[in-house]
Amino acid sequence: MNILTTGNKIIPPINFCPVEHRLYRSGQPSPLNFPFLSTLKLKCIVWLSNEDPEDSFLEYCELNNITIQFAAINPDFGEDDNPWDGLNEKSIFSALETLLDKQNYPLLICCGMGRHRTGTVIGCLRRLMNWNLASCSEEYRRFTGSRGGRILVELLIEGFDRNSIEIDEERVPDFIFNSFK
Repeated sequence: MNILTTGNKIIPPINFCPVEHRLYRSGQPSPLNFPFLSTLKLKCIVWLSNEDPEDSFLEYCELNNITIQFAAINPDFGEDDNPWDGLNEKSIFSALETLLDKQNYPLLICCGMGRHRTGTVIGCLRRLMNWNLASCSEEYRRFTGSRGGRILVELLIEGFDRNSIEIDEERVPDFIFNSFK
């Protein structure tokens, strides 16, 4: 069935954007976005949220054989913790491990609105790719909207230690490998 001829609209999730070849970013997809997601032929979605995805999203992923990798923001969440706090180092490394394995592609990385949590992981990925800090910050701010970026996110991206991640040259996507040449 060709989606374009059925009269269905193709609507990407909020803040959707290609990051690199077969790597995408966005806010949380809804059923309205499922026809669009189907065009991407995703294998994996990195979920950057403490909140569980909606049942319809889980069902969509199951029906389409899409693996969801949960990279919880704060897996040790306590009653005094804020569920909207930024990512911790463990969750960033977990997300990056998934992004650094080409067997997971095509891949979507998402959080509630596709701004801060997704921007943090993408910023750290860009640092891993040897992007300069100004370029990482500009890309992050492009998705934050009128409310602007969070200084703590930018500081986290700036302080990201590229040497803390091991690169397996056999598994890494070409766009990562090419950034080291």
